[in-house]
Amino acid sequence: MVASLVVATLTTLLAATGTAQAQTTEYVALGDSYASGVGTREYIEDGSGCSRSTYAYPSLIAAGTGADFTFAACSGAETGDLIANQLGALSDSTDLVTVTIGGNDTGWASVIQQCAYPSPWTCDAEIAAAERYIDEQLPTDLSAAYDAIAAAAPNARVIVLGYPRLFNGEECNAITRISSAEQAALNNAADHLGRAIASVAGGYGFEYIDVRDSFEGHAICDDTEWLNGFSWPVAESYHPNRAGQAGYYDLLSALV
Repeated sequence: MVASLVVATLTTLLAATGTAQAQTTEYVALGDSYASGVGTREYIEDGSGCSRSTYAYPSLIAAGTGADFTFAACSGAETGDLIANQLGALSDSTDLVTVTIGGNDTGWASVIQQCAYPSPWTCDAEIAAAERYIDEQLPTDLSAAYDAIAAAAPNARVIVLGYPRLFNGEECNAITRISSAEQAALNNAADHLGRAIASVAGGYGFEYIDVRDSFEGHAICDDTEWLNGFSWPVAESYHPNRAGQAGYYDLLSALV
């Protein structure tokens, strides 16, 4: 009888171990074009119009970890779009959430477009307006998004990834005119944005990955660019290329 009891106990333990080993991480990727992979020039044909790429950092993490993966990030998304359209896959069983969001809320694309117009147009006023938005409204926007994520996935580890500085001060693209002074102002605004996101994310206990130092030496016009300058199609412009997404992946994979 003792031998039978031992065998039965071992069988139960082995079955439980096998079940535990069979479990996979439930991972949901949220956010905007920096999370979906715009800039990598190759996209999944899923009918969403979201420009999701297998070269984007969420896809790379999912492949590297073997996670059960839902790719909800979408090009052009603002915090309100995330709340309305991207939370459906989150649940009590979600283990990991990554998110890059907030840049579009500030009107960043329009700011850069204004900066790229030829002289005598300038973009100082647009940069200042974006920074005011970061100070006065973006924390509220981010808090609403983070509240929604925390409520929908209460047991998840949430990792927030920021945005890089785009420029190194060199004017290397003949098609656009973004002066060295404007590049410096845009980089300062990117720093402003990064500080705001880090502060709000920290208030929720979310982990924050600051990518700015990793992109140092890989800006637009650097010898090894991780970011597209003005490109065709235009939507590819000012986004991480495949090397830039791999840079995001390296930082994220060190944590997960």
